[in-house]
Amino acid sequence: MNTAALLMPALRHDAAHGFSHLQDHIDDCLELGVGGFLIYGGAATDVAALTHDLRLRSRIPLLLAADVERGAGQQFTGCLALPPFGALGSLDDAEVMRRAARITARELKSLGLNWAFAPVADLDIAPYSPIVGTRAIGGTPQTVATLVAEWIDACQAEGVLACVKHFPGHGRADGDSHVALPSVFAGAEDLWNTDLAPFRAAIDAGVASLMTAHVSYPSLDPSNAPATLSAPLLGELLRGVLEFDGLVVSDALEMDGVLAAGSEAEIVIAAMRAGCDVLLSPMDVSAAAQALAVASITGGIDEARLEDAVARRDRWAQWSHPHGGREASLDDVAWARQMADRAVHLVRGVFPRIEHRVEIVEVDDDAGGPWPVPARDRFAAMLHALEVEASEVPEPTPHADAPVLIALYADVIAWKGADGLSAFAQARVHEALAVARAQGREACVVLFSHPRHAEEIADAANVVCAWGGEAPMQEAAARVLMRGNAGR
Repeated sequence: MNTAALLMPALRHDAAHGFSHLQDHIDDCLELGVGGFLIYGGAATDVAALTHDLRLRSRIPLLLAADVERGAGQQFTGCLALPPFGALGSLDDAEVMRRAARITARELKSLGLNWAFAPVADLDIAPYSPIVGTRAIGGTPQTVATLVAEWIDACQAEGVLACVKHFPGHGRADGDSHVALPSVFAGAEDLWNTDLAPFRAAIDAGVASLMTAHVSYPSLDPSNAPATLSAPLLGELLRGVLEFDGLVVSDALEMDGVLAAGSEAEIVIAAMRAGCDVLLSPMDVSAAAQALAVASITGGIDEARLEDAVARRDRWAQWSHPHGGREASLDDVAWARQMADRAVHLVRGVFPRIEHRVEIVEVDDDAGGPWPVPARDRFAAMLHALEVEASEVPEPTPHADAPVLIALYADVIAWKGADGLSAFAQARVHEALAVARAQGREACVVLFSHPRHAEEIADAANVVCAWGGEAPMQEAAARVLMRGNAGR
């Protein structure tokens, strides 16, 4: 029995070296017989070449996955980036969700990938969740359940596995599982009626896979073990009560929310015992493979449990159809642009009167961390394309009369460990607004974040929500501002 097939290492593209710096690591992983890879970043052509090579050299059918909550363009240059789930969900349109899934699945197949780590089934019900926020489709259980099921059905109709996450619901957790073990203290009945509703709908829709949360749920498992390591959650609830027979994949083992439970070898054993089938992103692949091999011989993990996991992984790897995909069409690109424009909206006040010039004051609450931040150049570039002279300034310029746009970036980002606006960002916005008022100028905050954060800038009379700071939403914000201006 090839227990190494239950491991799924991560491969991260490097701007300087592509994937070439990983060649020895890839060789070792394929020699061990791992069951797949999670791929981050890279140009579409490079990713397609990589997946082709991996499949040729692997002794077993591979599961090749990517985090694509915002379309394949979230990870891979040359692919189409979509608005965040929060923006799409705000449209409350099943066909919007289905088309987003189809585009994503087809582009993944064109790259040789067969597993989409999406959709997010977590509910947006905890204000200032440091890791869910705009990643969630919404906060109403039934609406999210319906839209999650539509996304799954459309994705899997293309022969690509969908993966609903993060079971049994990360939405009301009190922290970011990348940096610590959070907890959800809601009662079992409340969780059943709310957080679990989208997962129940996903299972009813035939979802291929489900990702666990590195979050504890004391009302469901008094041991306070993270769901990834919890037999009551994965065995009794998921496999028993909910009758889920698809793949259970752990969230990344490199995250502090699970590492607090012990060494990686201990976590590997505990996750398999609890009911995981595939273990994502082990940091030491050889050691993890060794731990599984030893446990299979010594009885550290029940042999039937391992055989079941291997068989389930093999079944879904063979089910997938990683061929026959296609790049996004011009019609897909136009559609994605239209959906981004529909999602951008006025939270309060009015659109500023923009004639030929604006000044942009950038307040970036995401900068300065070890995480990558999208380039902030598309907002001004799109305004320029719309024949507006957009000057980027540290604060409103004296003696100018152009409207002031305060571009406020505050995304949910893994490892950031916080949501909402920092005191620094709030102060910067307040200062820019005060200067604009003193100069008698119109000002508008363009919020590249969740619309609820408008509450934190109460002195901003005019606020437009653009949901996130990536290129599609920057460009959409510029278009909507000009369209709103034309309607005044």
